[in-house]
Amino acid sequence: MSRAMQCQSCLPWASWAQLPRSLLGTRGTRSVSVCAAAVPGGAGRCLLRKILRTSSISLPRGCARYQGDSQESSAQPGSSHHGQSQLRNVAFSGAIKKHQKSLSAWFSHQPNEERQFGPSFSLDAVHVDPVIRESSLEEILKPSPDLTIQNQLQQPCRKVISLHNLFDVDACGRQVKNVVLYGTVGTGKSTLIKKMVVDWCHGRLPRFQLVIPFSCEDLSHSHAHVSLRRLITKKYQHLRDVVPVLEASNLKVLFILNGLERLNLDFRLAGTELCCDPNEPVPPSAIVVNLLRKYLLPEASIIVTTRPSAVRRIPGKYVGRYAEICGFSDTNLQKLYFQMRLSQPGCSGEESQDRRSAEQENLVEMLSRNLERHNQITAACFLPSYCWLVCTTLHFLYFTRTVPPSQTLSGIYTSFLRLNFSGEVLDSSDPTHISMMKYVAKTVGKLAYEGVMSRETCFSEEDLRQCFEVEMKTESELNLLEVFRSDVFRFFLSPCVQPGKEHTFVFTIPAMQEYLAALYVVLGEKKTLAQRVGKELSEVLGKVSEDVAVVVNIISKVLPLRFLPVLFNLLKIFPRYFSRVGGKDRDTIAHTMAEELFKEEDYYNDDVLDQINSSILGVEGPMRHPDEAPDDEVFELFPIFMGGILSRRNRAILEQLGCSIKNLAAFEIAKAMQKTVIRKGRRGLPPSELMDYLFFLHEFQNERFTAEAIRSLRAVNLSSVKMTPLKCSVLASVMSTTCHEVEELNLTSCNLDSGSLRTLFPVLLRCKALHLQLNSLGSDACKEIRDLLLHDKCVVSSLRLANNPVGEQGARYLAEALAGNRSLRQLSLLHTALGDPGAEAIAQQLAQNQHLQELNLGYNSLTDTAALRVVEVAKRHETLDKVHLYFNDISEDGKRALDSLRMDRDGVRALVFLTAGTDVSDYWSHILNVVQRNLPFWDRERVRQHLALLLQDLESSRSQTANPWRKAKFLRVESEVKKMLGKLQDGSL
Repeated sequence: MSRAMQCQSCLPWASWAQLPRSLLGTRGTRSVSVCAAAVPGGAGRCLLRKILRTSSISLPRGCARYQGDSQESSAQPGSSHHGQSQLRNVAFSGAIKKHQKSLSAWFSHQPNEERQFGPSFSLDAVHVDPVIRESSLEEILKPSPDLTIQNQLQQPCRKVISLHNLFDVDACGRQVKNVVLYGTVGTGKSTLIKKMVVDWCHGRLPRFQLVIPFSCEDLSHSHAHVSLRRLITKKYQHLRDVVPVLEASNLKVLFILNGLERLNLDFRLAGTELCCDPNEPVPPSAIVVNLLRKYLLPEASIIVTTRPSAVRRIPGKYVGRYAEICGFSDTNLQKLYFQMRLSQPGCSGEESQDRRSAEQENLVEMLSRNLERHNQITAACFLPSYCWLVCTTLHFLYFTRTVPPSQTLSGIYTSFLRLNFSGEVLDSSDPTHISMMKYVAKTVGKLAYEGVMSRETCFSEEDLRQCFEVEMKTESELNLLEVFRSDVFRFFLSPCVQPGKEHTFVFTIPAMQEYLAALYVVLGEKKTLAQRVGKELSEVLGKVSEDVAVVVNIISKVLPLRFLPVLFNLLKIFPRYFSRVGGKDRDTIAHTMAEELFKEEDYYNDDVLDQINSSILGVEGPMRHPDEAPDDEVFELFPIFMGGILSRRNRAILEQLGCSIKNLAAFEIAKAMQKTVIRKGRRGLPPSELMDYLFFLHEFQNERFTAEAIRSLRAVNLSSVKMTPLKCSVLASVMSTTCHEVEELNLTSCNLDSGSLRTLFPVLLRCKALHLQLNSLGSDACKEIRDLLLHDKCVVSSLRLANNPVGEQGARYLAEALAGNRSLRQLSLLHTALGDPGAEAIAQQLAQNQHLQELNLGYNSLTDTAALRVVEVAKRHETLDKVHLYFNDISEDGKRALDSLRMDRDGVRALVFLTAGTDVSDYWSHILNVVQRNLPFWDRERVRQHLALLLQDLESSRSQTANPWRKAKFLRVESEVKKMLGKLQDGSL
């Protein structure tokens, strides 16, 4: 029966809803190790192949001089033979130790992605063993039981076996020699192999005296005949004196064959002849077949790793044990991995130890609570590779202090796919040799895109059938579909854990849906019929017209007919015309990107970085009632991923995965985006949407495009956006592409601290109006602001620091800044806990400033002495004409002294009360508006007392005037104050 027929008969579409039995089980069946491989799941495959392919280890000749069979020599009588045996054993031991040292060095290397996205961990620092379950060929071939994730979490995992016990005797008491270790993509096959090798190198696998690992990918690329002896010594030169006696000696040897799916093995005698001589040159596949047949080195042990679809390539009679990697089927394993990974010393950068530990513990606790809810993330983290992605994303969100161009969210997802797929073909036996990632982009990407367009995250079996089976026409396509279902499907899609939706599917990681949808669009897979026909005709006619044009050109020289030049020019029109039809595809991509990036219905959602954080750590608070209508799905990462995929670095990685995006295509898309994205970005955007736009520009990694987009932004309003270190770094990185002055930067209530100001320092220098209210900025932050204002390139003319705990020491730093600054015109220190000492510090340095025009010291508990001291200095100041002193502890005597000031005589206006002598102050509405805006952040009782004093002052001043017009003005202001007091008492204000 063909594989396509098996696909239809043995694997009904209902089986798509069933997770593998490998996910069965939890409590009490975990295997934990803290001493080996660091990269989970498929995250080590790329490095492992590189190690197995490139390791070439040399040995000085003097290190192993003696050859022969030590076992046979020791068995013969005579002291000379016994001495030679001991010498041989010493020589072999030395060579094997050097082999162990070299393997340990190679297999301890971390992939580039591991070092790039967070601190690099040694193999002995972080590792949690996934669950391994003993299986059988019958279980592999029969359909999976109908189990949802919830049921699997409640059932024990049977026949659990540890990595070191794989070669124990079987149930019948027979010694196991050949082990097949299989698992779907992302379950950690390559990581376990690394762990086994490192364990042996460190003496933790005493069962074997010699371990020889091979990459089947490397063997598949070798077409020349080679002997087993040459194959080993070519890769491991330290063993050149050990290999000749492998067959005759009693060394316990383990061969590791990683990635058997890359080899096409034929166990028929007609296809692969028998070979028992290690010195006989044969194809590499024949060596593997004869090793498994036990015809070559019959006493050697062999462990093979493969994907489920390739298990049947080895006849069952040659396999002693089948073992399935089940991943982290216990949530306790997931928690342990996260705790170990996120608690590493280098995880949080250069922060203090106490703050770092507290933040790490908080992350682990929030993640643990989310896992305990059996949320969708619990289903995703069955795969160790997704645990790596979660930790990497959290490191990016929380511990990124600067963002080099290589660190982008789309870069993390692209690198994650490279670690797990590494350019692998879906089926090595298929003649098309389509890469696994290309197949995923065409099929799963289509499903993801349709879900984004319809704003759906759950998919029925009918949706899957429509996406995967509608265009199946050939035997080859059905075979590829079967391989995809068994090996890859569960990496991207899993049953939904939401009550009532158990028989639907969701993307294992929500953001992966948006990434694959973006990849589907950018690769040009989303085409109309006209575009597809146009592309094919363009290619065909282009080739034909070139050939015909050459012939016509030659004929026209021999036979000068008038119509030939006309025909020659007509032939050139076809490829040009159809290239224009194909070029419209680029405009469509740019239009889609702009439409999705600036959707008005998404304007007031959280920014995308906060959305990712919530999807991983969950939302604190009461859980939603099952009958409550769910929120609409948002897909704001989709256009951002589209831009990120177009960056040069991501295109280079996708090229390795078989998904080619040409430079010309990227250039044309960027050119089309100038007409759409930049034009729409000039509109006033809400703060969260503007943050998304800036993050999009960072992900796009196109400096020229970003510079043009930023130059169009004269005012940047990010108020109430929680500016994490990552967001500050993104803002600084994007704004650094230009040098233009920013009219206004609003960072009110953004959770800024001194570190944030240091990161944003180059941006703040270029801002004329700077709003930093409500950010808990203390004396450390004021020190950074002092350095900012004293910088010779500073252009800040208006600085608002209201409602920050500046304090006395902070006031001293700001006073130093006032003395040397030349750009500042307005400074607001409203409600900054200055007190009299802080006001005195500012007054001492104020005389040295020659440019300040307005100073707000309201609500700072100033007494008469401090207030009058500031006003006296202001009277002598050349430019300062307005000082705000309302809501301070000023007595009646102080009020009378301040009321006597006149602008025409003293040159300064002090705003203290709502009255000015026997008249209403011109600034009464301004003072009341300030109170109303800041009331949520002020002490309500104290505000009530001040309003009562203001009301008494108004009534007293009204009684002292006989002017009816002034009395009317007083009554109007009194009514406003009374209304505010009433709302304050009712709690409605």
